[in-house]
Amino acid sequence: MTQGIPTMSTFDKLHARFDAQAAQGMNDIFQFHFSDAEDHYLNIQDGELEICAGEHEDPSVSLSLSTETLKGVMSGEINGMTAFMTGKLKASGNVMLATKLTSLFPAG
Repeated sequence: MTQGIPTMSTFDKLHARFDAQAAQGMNDIFQFHFSDAEDHYLNIQDGELEICAGEHEDPSVSLSLSTETLKGVMSGEINGMTAFMTGKLKASGNVMLATKLTSLFPAG
C-alpha cells in the first residue's frame, strides 16, 4: 500500500463532514503525526477548513496516531479518551482542542 493514500481518503471524508458553524470564531491548527502515513494538519480559521500535507511550525495541538485510529475516532467506533488512555493517541499542546474534533466533524 502506498503511504499517504489512506490519509487523503480520510481527510476527504473529513472535509465533506466539516461543520463550519461549529468552527465559527476558531483560529486553530490541528497537527496529525501518523505512524503509517505522511503528516498532515488542519488549519481552521473562523469557519473555514484547509487541509495541508506536512508539518505546521506552530500547531495549536499535535496528535500522534495511526490512520486506523483516526478513522475509528471520527466514525465513533473508538472513543477518543480511551484511545488516549491506552496510548493509541498521543496529544501535546492544547489537548482540550482535540475534544472538539467530533463536533467539528460530526458523523454522517
